[in-house]
Amino acid sequence: MPMQLWVGLGNPGAQYALNRHNVGFMVADTLADVHGFGPVQKKFSGWTQDGRIAGERVILLKPATFMNESGRSVGEALRFYKLGTDALTVFHDELDLAPFKVKVKQGGGTAGHNGLRSIDQHMGPDFRRVRLGIGHPGHKDRVTGYVLGNYAKAEMDDLADMLGAVSAEAEWLAKGDDARFMNDVAMRLAD
Repeated sequence: MPMQLWVGLGNPGAQYALNRHNVGFMVADTLADVHGFGPVQKKFSGWTQDGRIAGERVILLKPATFMNESGRSVGEALRFYKLGTDALTVFHDELDLAPFKVKVKQGGGTAGHNGLRSIDQHMGPDFRRVRLGIGHPGHKDRVTGYVLGNYAKAEMDDLADMLGAVSAEAEWLAKGDDARFMNDVAMRLAD
């Protein structure tokens, strides 16, 4: 693959930094740190960093458009690099997965996630998603407050472990081996 665009979803601004909804941003930052990506640049209505994972060129993008306009930023970046959705991987929070579970899925619905919905509207649904479990608060009326709530102090170690595991095993994502990625992340988190 010539180049890949990996997008971490979140909302810009310090008040959102530790929100469950921002776990995609956290993954992007951790990947950039662990894999020694270049400096942050302002591009495509967001922030990008350029680097290599397992020899594959990866552009990391954090849209600065707020979640529900993420597709605008992603679309700009894909057009600029002349990439199709086959080169796109999106890291996002997932209510329907237990906290800190990580699953990869190709295509599919948006399950009410505004960031995914926006990308789907701009680019269609055929992109790879790395679903980062945040669990469900139990009732749909509580979802907004929950996803826009901060991770609890008691969750910080698990959060750090998940971010570390995703970054450590990212080579398998870069090489297109989603099953190996999920397996190795799960094994790391089982310890």
